[in-house]
Amino acid sequence: MPQSVARSTQMMRKFEKVCQILDQYDRDPAKLIPILQAVQEEYRYLPEEVLTYVATSVGLPPARVFGVATFYAHFALEPKGKYVVRLCDGTACHVKGSIPILEAIRERLGLTAQKTTTPDMLFTVETVSCLGACGLAPVVVVNEEVYGQMTPEKGVALVEEIIAKEEQK
Repeated sequence: MPQSVARSTQMMRKFEKVCQILDQYDRDPAKLIPILQAVQEEYRYLPEEVLTYVATSVGLPPARVFGVATFYAHFALEPKGKYVVRLCDGTACHVKGSIPILEAIRERLGLTAQKTTTPDMLFTVETVSCLGACGLAPVVVVNEEVYGQMTPEKGVALVEEIIAKEEQK
C-alpha cells in the first residue's frame, strides 16, 4: 500500500468519531458550537489537528474555528483530567473561604496554578468566577456534580473518595 494511502487511512481512523459528529450536524458551519461541544465531549478537550479538520470539513477558515474555540471559556485546548474539579471563587464563595479549599486540593494532588492537571490525567483543578450556587457557598463542582458548603477537609476527602473509587476499577 502506498505511504500516502496508508497515511490517509490512518487519518480517517483517527477522525472517525469526529466524522460521525460532523455528519450528525450535517457538516453545517452554522452548527459549529454544538459540533465543538460534541468533539470536546469525546476527547475531553479540542486538539489542534481536530479543530483544523473540523474547519476544513465545514468549509470555514481554521482561524475562525480557533477563534470560536478560544473565545468561549467552556472550550479547552489542553487535555483535561477524567475528573474536572471546578472551585467557585465568586464573591460569596471567596468570602466564605474558597481559596483555602483550592490550596488544600492542589496540595493533595501536587498541582499549582500553572500545573492544573495531574500527570495520570485523573484530575484537572480550575477556578471559575461563579457557579450560580451562592446559597451553597463555598461550592465545588466535580464534572457535573455540585458539592456545597465545602471546607478544605471536605475538599480533600472528596478527592480521596474519587481516588479510592478509581483504584477499585
